[in-house]
This record gives sequence, structure tokens and C-alpha cells, in this order.
Amino acid sequence: MEFKVKKECFDLEQTFLCGQCFRWRPSENGGFSGIAMGQRVTLSQSDREITVAGVEKADIPKWENYFDLQTDYSEYIKRFSADETLKAACECSPGIRILRQEPFETLISFIISQNNNIPRITGIVERLCESFGEKINGGYAFPTAERLRGVTPEDLAPLRAGFRAKYIADAVNKVNSGIIDFEEIDALPLDQARERLKLIVGVGDKVADCVLLFAFHKLDAFPKDVWVKRIMAEFYPGGLPECVKGAEGVAQQYLFDYVRNHKGLEINT
Repeated sequence: MEFKVKKECFDLEQTFLCGQCFRWRPSENGGFSGIAMGQRVTLSQSDREITVAGVEKADIPKWENYFDLQTDYSEYIKRFSADETLKAACECSPGIRILRQEPFETLISFIISQNNNIPRITGIVERLCESFGEKINGGYAFPTAERLRGVTPEDLAPLRAGFRAKYIADAVNKVNSGIIDFEEIDALPLDQARERLKLIVGVGDKVADCVLLFAFHKLDAFPKDVWVKRIMAEFYPGGLPECVKGAEGVAQQYLFDYVRNHKGLEINT
């Protein structure tokens, strides 16, 4: 079945192509299709109405949560517009929403993202799913930590993930052993949650903050890679403006997309 969404500040292209996710693809009709939470769905957009096809009625609340439909992003834009640079960024990409993604998939995806570009990240993620994920209608689900239990860097060699393979294996081991407990991380404040994720070999502040923002919806997380640091140096050498306090991660997405798509810079994640 399908359900329809009428929302201000929700654009499929801006949301799916802003660097927060890697399994959504443009389709021929101008929409997107992808696999998330073990299901393949197709979305199309006409003006402010989005149609989500391929879901069961009982799963609609799950997808509403995934797309963060309960949040009024126009309020963020209103707040952020007190700052000139953020006002311009919001005007360029007002349809970005922060997805509420599955924690294990987000963790592994952003480990893969290190020193990488989006096409290569996408390729590695897809090879991981094809090699280890459960086959579903139209593709492969992202493998669970349990399905990857005991995996070694050598097992992951066909993914062509390079040095990241040993980080993936360590993450799988720590999740399965309980060293990394997602429910516990969800309940922790930002600083403590970040330090917990950094127990994984190869996970630093940037990857941890991406996971905390895109999976746990800790909106005060502000992932900083080399490009975001350049944004900060150019626009905010004295720090972020007060209007973003508590929603720094949302502001980061507007700024990241603004500089990437409207300032002519090629940005890796």
C-alpha cells in the first residue's frame, strides 16, 4: 500500500542527497527508492505532497518516525534565520530533514565514510549488503550485527573497504559483545555517548557525532570533518551563533549542503 505526506520543509532530493544516508537512489519518475529498516520503499513527490509506496499499514508509524515527520522544521529555519549565513543556507535547502536511521547501519556506514567520497561509500555499503545482508524483495537488507558476528577483515576484503575493514570488524565485535549498547548510548548525554562510541577502533569525534545525530537524533551533535572545519573558519571563527543552540546538528546539515551545492566546493563526508 501507500500513504501520502503533506509537509512543509520536506524535499526528497535535499534530504537523501545531503550526505546523511547512502542507500537511497533517484528513480526515473523523479522520486527515490531505497532500502531502510529491512524494507524497500519508493517515494515520489509532487509539490508539497510525498507518496510513500511499498509499506504495510502497520508500518506507517515507523516510517513517519524515520522521516522525522513529527518535527516542525520551519521552526528551525525561523530560528536560524537570525544569522545571515544560516538564513541563506536555509533558503537554498529548506527541505532537508534529519532521518532517524537504524543505529548499527549508521555506525558501519560512517566508519566506511572515513576519508572517502559518497560514490565510493555507496559502493562499499552496497557490496556489504549483497555479501552479508538478507535478500529481500528488490535487493538486500543491511546486515545485522548478529549476522556479521565473527567477521574478520579478511572476510570483508571483497568489499574493497581498505583500512576500514578492521574498524568494521571491531565495531561488529563490540556491538555483539555488549561493549557498545545502543539503548545505553541513546540514554547518555552527548559527551558520554560520544566517548562510548569511541571505544571502537577507528571511531573518532566526527564518526561518533554522525552516528549520534543521524541514528540517535541527538541534535546537539555537530560532526566536524575537514570541510565543516573550513565552513567554521570562513563563517564562524568565533563559534556558532546562539540561535542554533541545542540544534547544532540541524544547522550543520543546512550549512554543509549550502557550501557543497551553492558555493562550488566538492565536499567529501
